[in-house]
Amino acid sequence: MQQIRANPEGAKMMTKPVTLLLVEDDPLDVMAMERGMKKHRVLNPLVTASNGRIALDMLRGENGQTKIDTPCIILLDINMPVMSGIEFLENIGADKDLNASVIFVLTGSEHDSDIVSEHKDLIAGYILKENLGTACVELFDALKTFWRMIELPVD
Repeated sequence: MQQIRANPEGAKMMTKPVTLLLVEDDPLDVMAMERGMKKHRVLNPLVTASNGRIALDMLRGENGQTKIDTPCIILLDINMPVMSGIEFLENIGADKDLNASVIFVLTGSEHDSDIVSEHKDLIAGYILKENLGTACVELFDALKTFWRMIELPVD
């Protein structure tokens, strides 16, 4: 059983689990992520939001949503109702309290990277949705490696 962990600034060898925020409106993709985490025994907290507006409310602790710990790893769908992934990225980029989170864009097409190119400074990478279920082990290994190598500011 493994957790991706972050080292709080100034803490000596103390770590805290990193929250994974899945911003996805398709329940099948959410279930694929949950199954992948369970199968590969990733114990990090997984929080889901069905659109960008709910995700922002969770990150800020607004509109009745419990605030989640940041920085976190955000897995972001582009095409969603209410607030799209593009609008979410625009809000994150404008909010200095939130833009330390690591964002991976979930995409159904390799062409979606062109759509979000103006926000490339906020995006750590792209993950094809078709690989979400079948390649979860690589995704989680990459996230664990990334988090071990990179230390981000912690609130």
